[in-house]
Amino acid sequence: MGSGQVTDWQGLSLEGKHVTVAGLGVSGVPAAKVLHARGALVTVVNDGDDARAREQAAELEALGITVRLGDGATLPEGTELVVTAPGWKPDKPLFEAARAAGVDIWGDVELAWRLRGPEAAPWLAVTGTNGKTTTVQMLASILTAAGLRTAAVGNVGVSVLDAVLGEQEYDVLAVELSSYQLHWAPSLRPHSAAVLNLAPDHLDWHGSMEAYAKDKGRIYEGNRVACVYNVADKATEDLVREADVEEGCRAIGFTLGTPGPSQLGVVDGILVDRAFVENRQKNAQELAEVSDVNPPAPHNIANALAAAALARAFGVPAAAVRDGLRNFTPDAHRIAHVADVDGVAYVDDSKATNTHAAEASLAAYESIVWIAGGLAKGATFDELVAKSAKRLRGAVLIGKDRALIREALARHAPEVPVVDLDRTDTGAMLAAVQEARRLASAGDTVLLAPACASMDMFANYNKRGDAFAEAVRELGV
Repeated sequence: MGSGQVTDWQGLSLEGKHVTVAGLGVSGVPAAKVLHARGALVTVVNDGDDARAREQAAELEALGITVRLGDGATLPEGTELVVTAPGWKPDKPLFEAARAAGVDIWGDVELAWRLRGPEAAPWLAVTGTNGKTTTVQMLASILTAAGLRTAAVGNVGVSVLDAVLGEQEYDVLAVELSSYQLHWAPSLRPHSAAVLNLAPDHLDWHGSMEAYAKDKGRIYEGNRVACVYNVADKATEDLVREADVEEGCRAIGFTLGTPGPSQLGVVDGILVDRAFVENRQKNAQELAEVSDVNPPAPHNIANALAAAALARAFGVPAAAVRDGLRNFTPDAHRIAHVADVDGVAYVDDSKATNTHAAEASLAAYESIVWIAGGLAKGATFDELVAKSAKRLRGAVLIGKDRALIREALARHAPEVPVVDLDRTDTGAMLAAVQEARRLASAGDTVLLAPACASMDMFANYNKRGDAFAEAVRELGV
């Protein structure tokens, strides 16, 4: 388990404890401040020693916190607890030294969980390879529609430490958790939780698909009411079977098909619940229409069903599910319709940074000119292309690892015309969109679903999506 024997410090003071915080950044700095405010003797260690790190170090040192830059490998003498930024890999020498010394290792999520008060809001938690942020935001919208005080927190932007320790009072929290965060959260016990899907990702961090899945599955440990899984993804159901949950906790499936008992699904364009109803063998509760989901792409309907399952597990009425979904607006760059030009739809799904996400995006449209490519992060593309070949009318490839996609297209969709753009300048996306326009006919969708990370050409996927949208706007001028 990466953290050794778990000591229950719940409710105990951190006064005088020697705590090492591993890493600065968006989680390390607030963790150091929280620990210091509770009387811990805090030392922050950080691998880097750049301008940003020095700025953060100065801020912490002004509070009386010790910061050691440029050396994140050595465990400070006397350390009684390590609190780590979630991205630090488990095989770091610092952690090996901590385990050898019998020192617990927590992430910021674990720290937040331990510092919750006895009357703290329960957590409805979501993880998965793709769809986490959208599902958590849908869930928060549904809970808000039910009149509950809530927030979308965790990997979604607002830190769990801020949510748990801030002045705002909540009835329930919608919590997005990454596999990294779950790895370092051994005592986390949500009210209910969902694993949306599992596909190879972050394997360089976890070491294997088995280890990645195991960390995702930690989200089910100790669930009280519902473990929500994806009927179409057997691996998620397997994780439920392996979980040690509280007596009476139920396995609840979601499916894009007709649901069985203890499932949520879709019947004649209606999202229905056969899990949280009386006599679920015979009865179903209508929750919302497919058209209430924005956008109503298949993978987004699945997200909505997962969010609805968690909300229903918390006792939310059906009307609030409908109203929450209607009120929800997805973040930018998530299968967002940009414009129609000459009868062709242009859709930005720059957030599709891996093959699993791109497959879901491609499945939402019937006739596609696909803009893809970037940093593959070790991914292969044969399965993605083989599954999507019949939908492709053309492909425009960009980025460092575009050859991998070109080769997969040659093997599995040789009839699809391909434009290989060998350029990374600021005008590359405009050129890609212009080439896609040339390949597209009325009724087609030009879809940016790169299946790759963006950092070879863009600062992040947001900038990549912005460049696509700007290029589309230029087409319409």
